Amino acid sequence: MVAWFPDWPLVAARLADELPAGVPAAVISQGRVAACSAEARAEGVVRGLRLREAQTRCTSLAVCPADPLRDAREFEPVLASLEERSPGVEVLRPGLCATRVRGAARYYGSEESAAGAVLDAADSLGIEARVGIADSVFAAVQAARSTTESVALLVLPPSTSRDFLAPFPVEALEQPKLASLLKRLGIHTLGDFTRLPLSDVRARFGDAGALAHAMAGGEDPKTVVPRVPPRKLDRQVDFEPGLDRIDQIAFQLRAPAGEFIAALQDAGLVCTELKVALLDDSGARSERLWGHPRHFTANDVVDRVRWQLQPRSADPSGGFGAGGITSAIIRVELIPGRVESITGHGQALFGEGAEEKIHHGLSRLQSMLGQEAVLVPAVSGGRVLNERRLLTPWGDPVPREAAVQAARPWPGSIPDPQPATVFASPVPVLLLDADGETVRTDQRGTLVAPPAWFCPDAGNESNAPRRPVAEWTGPWPLRQRWWDEGRRRHAERFQIVDGDGDAWLLLLTGDRWWAEARYD
Repeated sequence: MVAWFPDWPLVAARLADELPAGVPAAVISQGRVAACSAEARAEGVVRGLRLREAQTRCTSLAVCPADPLRDAREFEPVLASLEERSPGVEVLRPGLCATRVRGAARYYGSEESAAGAVLDAADSLGIEARVGIADSVFAAVQAARSTTESVALLVLPPSTSRDFLAPFPVEALEQPKLASLLKRLGIHTLGDFTRLPLSDVRARFGDAGALAHAMAGGEDPKTVVPRVPPRKLDRQVDFEPGLDRIDQIAFQLRAPAGEFIAALQDAGLVCTELKVALLDDSGARSERLWGHPRHFTANDVVDRVRWQLQPRSADPSGGFGAGGITSAIIRVELIPGRVESITGHGQALFGEGAEEKIHHGLSRLQSMLGQEAVLVPAVSGGRVLNERRLLTPWGDPVPREAAVQAARPWPGSIPDPQPATVFASPVPVLLLDADGETVRTDQRGTLVAPPAWFCPDAGNESNAPRRPVAEWTGPWPLRQRWWDEGRRRHAERFQIVDGDGDAWLLLLTGDRWWAEARYD
């Protein structure tokens, strides 16, 4: 018995809140559509379509990149629900699993009733499922894929799998090289393939061809190997009555946090990403994924819960409400978001030197002053350099959107190598021509007169020390958000090397010159 969950990469992305529900959406892999929603299919989007063509057919298409780890992670609750009703499940891939139907049929009374239990499990999670039952795993997979939305179950009677598979194209074997060769030989369906003598198939295609021949005839030798369910590593702590003070919650969590970390270590794992879920007595729920530069300890877990309970004015959605705790907390859930083998995180015989001291020092500062007291820089997208700098708290993962923005093309941005010193706010400077007048550009963006003198300190223009301009290049126009009057940017970029050998990146806005960065 095979359970198939259609468009699972898309379903997983929606479960992870990476794609909205009820709108045309697609998951993209290597520039092509790997899965799409029914709304997108109604607009003409199909699997295998290039992203640009898909967006042409459906201009409102929401997309996200394929992520096998996300697919597997979101499939775990589905497997747990299936195993409660029919143990012995083997995962063929996320969104597709198989189980021996004989025992389930004896328990539920019939194969149809066993399949109904699987469909009920999926329905309880709000996920669409299809079920196929056949003599072999391959035939059951094709049976499940042959179902429809209205008829979600297809049971092939014994010894009928060969006839059922006969009209399927050879591409159903999911062996592109073999399928291409068979089609060149005039063999287009599985029925044509099975009519070839097995000895000839083995002689021409080897053992892989013989296995494909058996699959096409409904005699797939693959057996279902049940997976070993993973140990439950989550930890749930309930408070009765609820607690409304952060210090009380932190104190009550110390022992459970230690047991949570100890259970991970017993399993040979460490946690590098932790999801903390908080539930109060009004029913409000707060979830946040926390990262760690190395791996979480019990004290780190308690700190993350404490920080999540504190008000976060800069990011109200991150804490438990804009003003901190508003109702008593009745439950704290600790969920490992990402785990790694403990063998890769062991300490050296005499410690890890300066890196270990830095980690403990910064973590100690955060513990005393708060999570946002220690920030580390990351690169985001943008054309202006101070927009590309993103500060994130020490230990937090860089937001995925920042990495996506950084990878996008930004016409007008400064190419590598980037300046080493980027000023938080542009510094006013002077750039003068040979007559001591401010260098300007005409309407076409060309210089009226070449630069001759540079003053890095424009506070006192009359007495500002001047440096000769040794080399210069530019200007390059910077036009940004011309359609938005409030955020419109119209400037010229310039690079110079002054007489002291310092290189500068300058910006001309109106009649004023600003230093955006310095090349150190």
